[in-house]
Amino acid sequence: MFSSGKNWFVMRTYQTLIVCVLIGQIACDQDRRIPRDFMLGSGLSSYQYEGAWNEDGRGPSFWDAELHNPKPKDFVIDNSNADLAADGYHLYKEDIQLVKDMGLDSLRFSFSWPRILPTGYANKINQAGIDYYNDFIDELLKYNITPIATMYQMDMPAKLLEYGSWTNPAVVDFFLDYVKILYDNFGDRVKLWITINEPFIYCYYSYSNIGFPPFLDLSGVGDYICMKNMLIANARAYRLYHKHYRKQQGGQVGLILLNNWHEPLTNSTDDVEAADDSNKFMNEMFLHAIFSEVGGYPKIVKQKIDAKSAEQGFPRSRLPPLSESEIKMIKGTADFVGLNSYFTSYVYRNRSVDDLHHVPSMLNDVYIGFDVDPAALDASYRFKSVPDSAYKLLMNIKESYNNPPIYITENGYTTQGGLDDDDRVEYINDFLNAVLDAREGGCDVRGYNVWSFIDLFEWKYGYVNKYGLYEVDFSSPNRTRTARKSAHYYKNIATTRTISKKVKEIK
Repeated sequence: MFSSGKNWFVMRTYQTLIVCVLIGQIACDQDRRIPRDFMLGSGLSSYQYEGAWNEDGRGPSFWDAELHNPKPKDFVIDNSNADLAADGYHLYKEDIQLVKDMGLDSLRFSFSWPRILPTGYANKINQAGIDYYNDFIDELLKYNITPIATMYQMDMPAKLLEYGSWTNPAVVDFFLDYVKILYDNFGDRVKLWITINEPFIYCYYSYSNIGFPPFLDLSGVGDYICMKNMLIANARAYRLYHKHYRKQQGGQVGLILLNNWHEPLTNSTDDVEAADDSNKFMNEMFLHAIFSEVGGYPKIVKQKIDAKSAEQGFPRSRLPPLSESEIKMIKGTADFVGLNSYFTSYVYRNRSVDDLHHVPSMLNDVYIGFDVDPAALDASYRFKSVPDSAYKLLMNIKESYNNPPIYITENGYTTQGGLDDDDRVEYINDFLNAVLDAREGGCDVRGYNVWSFIDLFEWKYGYVNKYGLYEVDFSSPNRTRTARKSAHYYKNIATTRTISKKVKEIK
């Protein structure tokens, strides 16, 4: 008769064989164990997932305000909106059951600021919104799924757009009012908090008129003001928790950065320097301010923006300065880093860059060109899987910033539909192996979350880009969910705690 340990091994081996058949593998060489303390999960976000945009007291977000404009901008390529999205507001229990059935440890989600504070002001709290998120969190905990809760993921109440959104430091105070309500109502159960999702990307895309509200062309000025205000907002939210909530609630507070590694297009000195500068500008502005010993912006970032500003005739640098007291306040204001990482950018630097970018702009400041410009990618673009670069990214953070705890909070692959998503399977396999390589190399990386659990409204790509492990039929009023091959594959990883190193055998 088998011991309980052997029974577990036989059961998991049997499950592995079944899943191998389901995903069409000839053989599953699952030869790498995933540590039990490494969390495997997935993610969703409120605006992309919930729908119910005007139900139960929710106010409009600035996305709603833009997409409901009588003369809407043409930034969503399929002219869709998120009024219903995946209908997660009504179907969350079914989705959480799928998360449980897959055997995942965690689910990352976000609160809708306008569902909690419909007007943006804290004098009117929407109890129905509080009730919804209480039920959502309780449903996760019922199945021992760790909630990873994001406070702000690009859905500010529309009213605050009138204040200038994140270019107005007064919005930081409104954000702190909202954050306190979240701590008060959910902090007894949420132990992993994220203040802001992708602050650098939000500021760059919103104020260079690329793809997020308020769609303003304040390039090279507004984006930097936004970044400073978000640095301060994160710091104040962190210090609020540390002072008033940490002892009683025992949670941790971090923020999420979109960090895609930059490689030189050639081995030339110019291209190597371009890649290093790109990583400093696009990956390390927030890391340096929070985790470095000196704080503030990276030195090369300040030097380049100061020099370009002077060259362009500005009376002072376009990068708003951080005072000594602000530098001190910001330093150390994250217990962990959430990393959203998808692809590798190849960059170059030569005279052709002179006329490549708007003046002023961040890309002109860093003075680089891309072999493929991420801002100009259409919906058919397929992210490259470059696992060596994922390893380099993680090890760079380890070595440069005192090895902070890291969670991969987003990593995924887009298709345009279909259940046989072999490319996504291969992509996940490559990236997760690179993450585990970095962990074995001493990087304190603690978890991996696939983006996304189901298909969502993907901002300017609408419903054309599909990231989900589960397909959603957006033509159906029931928003039917169907497991893709990648869902079976990821379930196998989660339930057996093993992963194949031999990518070719996954297909």
